[in-house]
Amino acid sequence: MTQGKELAITWLGHAAVHITTPQGTEILIDPFLEHNPKFPREYKLPDKLDLVLLTHGHGDHIADAVPVAKKHHAQVVAIFELASWIGSKGVQDIVGMNLGGSYRYKDVTVTMVEARHSSSIQDGDQNLYGGDPTGLILTIEDAPVLYHAGDTSVFSDMQLIKELYKPQIGMLPIGDHYTMGPKAAALAAKYLGVTTVIPIHYGTFPQLTGTPAELEKHLGGTGIKVTALQPGKTARKTELS
Repeated sequence: MTQGKELAITWLGHAAVHITTPQGTEILIDPFLEHNPKFPREYKLPDKLDLVLLTHGHGDHIADAVPVAKKHHAQVVAIFELASWIGSKGVQDIVGMNLGGSYRYKDVTVTMVEARHSSSIQDGDQNLYGGDPTGLILTIEDAPVLYHAGDTSVFSDMQLIKELYKPQIGMLPIGDHYTMGPKAAALAAKYLGVTTVIPIHYGTFPQLTGTPAELEKHLGGTGIKVTALQPGKTARKTELS
């Protein structure tokens, strides 16, 4: 658990990320914990989470969203269809959004942007429509602008994300097979104009073969920094700039 007056980003394996803002807002993105082989079992979430943010409906991103939201009294923010499904499971505080929209919570503005992927919700033996997949821009007071790409391939409209939101730190999938791999992620980082990449969505399962070392190779000479975290480890603002 991270505390203090400095932005802190903790990778929890796969695409799960815990963020503490300088003002102490606690954010959890894509909670895949219990059945995530890379989740650090010793890691303790704060008693109170402010926001649980979901990029899309696949189980390796939302598997623990309902129990975590209930236990930690969190507000869940997701694309409208996914948020509605979360609400149907007894989560009281939900915010449904859509692409291009922004939502303000205390010191954080969450903006939903496009991702190139698929999205569905496995509910028992039913496979339900989960709305569009998304990426998330987090504009935080006294902190760099963050971008969590969710699951995506590279796409040229990432340059619009750069123009509109100017993200500085990008949490980008690099695993390949289900998302872009390191070569494509390097191009995405260039399109986005980020100064730092935190690799996510790699090494969890055998198919996810991309590595931070490959990403660094493809980013050679660009000046873009790769900050590869071990699951459960935290990077603070001073380490990311």
